[in-house]
Amino acid sequence: MLIKTFCTAATVACAAQAAQAGIISSTNSTIWNAQVTTGGLFVETETFNAISDGFYNSPFGGSTASVVWSASATGGLYVQGGVFSTNGPTTLSFTFTPGVRAVAGNFFGTDINFNNANVLYTVQLSDGTGYSGFALSATDFTGFFSTTSATIAGLSLTVSDFGGLADVYPSVDNLYFGVVPAPGAVALLGVAGLAGARRRRA
Repeated sequence: MLIKTFCTAATVACAAQAAQAGIISSTNSTIWNAQVTTGGLFVETETFNAISDGFYNSPFGGSTASVVWSASATGGLYVQGGVFSTNGPTTLSFTFTPGVRAVAGNFFGTDINFNNANVLYTVQLSDGTGYSGFALSATDFTGFFSTTSATIAGLSLTVSDFGGLADVYPSVDNLYFGVVPAPGAVALLGVAGLAGARRRRA
């Protein structure tokens, strides 16, 4: 089921949250990070900064430490200054392998010259859960957290202009993945926690 939550322009910075089918959405990065860390997850970040500027055929992919992602859009993809976008005013879709327990990003819209555009945007997850709101800058944040063991396999981003532009392009500046830490990392966390406890009690 798709959830759409709309904020007015005056409240676009609100920490809007919605929950459906074990998925919580938030537009507040502090809340999302707290959910992820409290849930025992690590955050891995794809900044897109290592991708050269220019056009790319669809699909195009990359990876973080443990997540392989693939992006697709009708007409291809375009990267400019670390911003990942479409080559045309169409939908931008991502898939994640393996699925992730949480995902977030800076989702917004740009014009043909990669200037920021005021847009209504919708991020929809692979299970149908989604969030809609207004994006006014490249720093606008939307995150999703799975409260169950179910994973998020992908998402799509669509944008529509409300500032008078003919065409706007869905764009992402960063993607953040909440992943279950590897067993070795869990062991290290446990050792660090014990060491920290000893120091506090000394």
